[in-house]
Amino acid sequence: MKVDGELPIGMNKVTDRIGYLEQSGFNGAQSIETGHDPFLPLALAAEHSQDIDLITAIAVAFARNPMNIAAIGNDLNAYSQGRFILGLGSQVQAHIEKRFSMPWSKPAARMREMIMAMRAIWANWYDGEKLNFRGEFYSHTLMTPVFTPTVTPHGAPRVFIAAVGPLMTEVAADLCEGMLVHPLTSTKYLKEQTLPIIEKGLANRGLSRSDFELSYPVFVVSGQTEEEFNKADKSIRERIAFYSSTPAYRRVLETHGWERLQPELNAMSKRGEWAEMGTLIDDDILNTFAVVGEPDTIIPQIKERYTGLVDRITINFSYAPREQRAELVKQLAS
Repeated sequence: MKVDGELPIGMNKVTDRIGYLEQSGFNGAQSIETGHDPFLPLALAAEHSQDIDLITAIAVAFARNPMNIAAIGNDLNAYSQGRFILGLGSQVQAHIEKRFSMPWSKPAARMREMIMAMRAIWANWYDGEKLNFRGEFYSHTLMTPVFTPTVTPHGAPRVFIAAVGPLMTEVAADLCEGMLVHPLTSTKYLKEQTLPIIEKGLANRGLSRSDFELSYPVFVVSGQTEEEFNKADKSIRERIAFYSSTPAYRRVLETHGWERLQPELNAMSKRGEWAEMGTLIDDDILNTFAVVGEPDTIIPQIKERYTGLVDRITINFSYAPREQRAELVKQLAS
């Protein structure tokens, strides 16, 4: 199992963190898109590392277009010597339309076409194929020599997408090298809903499960003291509640018979009752979506729960002293 860590949001601490992650044995470093660009930190990380994968988890796909994402992905993969993984997510309609002022429709179909368009662009750059992509959402038919990048032996980056529902999961299985599993995903949902779609899509491509990576960000509730444990417990319950309030994730709750929780949490979120929402997450729900226990039980629990099910685990080991984390990475990866 590969172990990935998170880069700090923004640029100031990237060089220190990437050095720590690589020296500690992490396999990948992830940047996220919240209040800062997700690609710029990875350029710094590429410059100050040698072997670790560099992953956007995620960059908002529909805030951009296939041509500029193809160019950014190509540049980062070249500069990192083949270590870049382009992780894309759709975000939700309100953010795409009201925050980014970009069009929203048929997110799974749009994501499928975006990836196909990027592949057509890369095929033009690397294989000399004529650029003639015409789709429902995107059209790319012009590429002149002055705008064609210098090709490198590292080629185009690997592409992962974030998915929960069946349609987006099908896109990942049909077109990508991996999938970013949402943290509000249980092992039951993975086994019953996600993996059958992945395996069918891979079979249609003549690939096996070993050709595809599932990346999972694990919730951990633990701590060296009772105060640290309780702080983590409260924080994770609130995050689970926040995600559960989103209609798009209702199907995960339905797998466990908790679908009535979603509209109640959604109503609370609209009233701004963020802290109160966490009190609705009982121990059963918490233990379904998070690994909970004393520090020395966390690695065994993760391995028991996820070995053979996912391929990459994202974890920050904040519950453990910094000097112990390299050994924890080694234990989890073994």
